[in-house]
Amino acid sequence: MEKVQGSVLLCFLFSFQAGVRGQQVEQSPSALRLQEGTSSTLRCNFSTTMNSVQWLSQNAEGGLISLFFLASGTKQEGRLKATANPKERYSTLHVSTSQLEDSGTYLCAGRHSAPRGPAACLQTAAAPAATICTSGRTHTAAFEQLWVS
Repeated sequence: MEKVQGSVLLCFLFSFQAGVRGQQVEQSPSALRLQEGTSSTLRCNFSTTMNSVQWLSQNAEGGLISLFFLASGTKQEGRLKATANPKERYSTLHVSTSQLEDSGTYLCAGRHSAPRGPAACLQTAAAPAATICTSGRTHTAAFEQLWVS
C-alpha cells in the first residue's frame, strides 16, 4: 500500500459525495458498522463511464493510503479485494474477516479517459473541512466511514 501525498484533507465521520462539472459518484452504504470477523462490501456507482478507479483509506495521522488502482477486473491484497466494472459504471471494495484496524474512512475516486476541464478544488457545506483538489481527468470522489467493533 502506498501513501498518497497531496492536498486532500478529510475531517469528517459520515458520507460525503462530490461531483465536479456534473459528474457524480455515490458510495454505499454511507456508513457501516461491522462486528470483528465479519465481511462486507463497499460499492461506488458512477454517473458516467470511468477509465479507472482508485480506492484509498485514511490512516490515523490523516494521510491517504492507496489500496487499489484498477481499470477493470479484480485485484486482491490480503483481506481486501477490489473490482471495477466500467461498462456497468461501478466498483466494489470487499473487506474479508474484518479487524479493528480496518475501521476508518474509505475513498473511491473515478478517472475519465480524457481531460474534461482544468484542475479544480471543491468544498461543500456537507463537509466544510473537506477539500478535494482534482486534475482535469479526475472528477468524482466519495467517502465512507467503516467501524469494526
